[in-house]
Amino acid sequence: MGKADFAWADRLRRRYFPPERNLISAHITLFHHLPPQALDEIKAAVVALTSSLPKPEAKLSGLIHLRRGVAYQLHAPDLLALRMELADRFAGLLVAQDQQTPRLHITVQNKVIPKDAKRLFDELSAEFEPRPFAIHGIGLHYYIDGPWQDIGTWPFRGC
Repeated sequence: MGKADFAWADRLRRRYFPPERNLISAHITLFHHLPPQALDEIKAAVVALTSSLPKPEAKLSGLIHLRRGVAYQLHAPDLLALRMELADRFAGLLVAQDQQTPRLHITVQNKVIPKDAKRLFDELSAEFEPRPFAIHGIGLHYYIDGPWQDIGTWPFRGC
């Protein structure tokens, strides 16, 4: 994400996400689980794509009620195309969840009781206006029973 958009999204996440469950900063999930044994190949693919592509155009297009949370929906066709290219490249290694086309979003609340999620959804929806959203690169992270560990972040061409 761009610095200003990341700061905005992460501030909302820190405000609304239960602290004991907030193990990673604001992010847009492209994949849930890529196999660690393919890490070198995955990194090489991400570097090749990000260094050859301009930053994708994106916009926040609405809110998503997750039943037990709230997310901002992201409309980013070029980012989805990049994700599909990576998915095709690693098709035999993807878990079932990552074989589906994702609904790009930024979760700002999760794992709360449904009425609290509905209240926040209504509050954020009342003030929401679609707007551009900056995406400057792709990051990879490890999750090992605790806070996520950063592997690296690779900027798009020109960022």
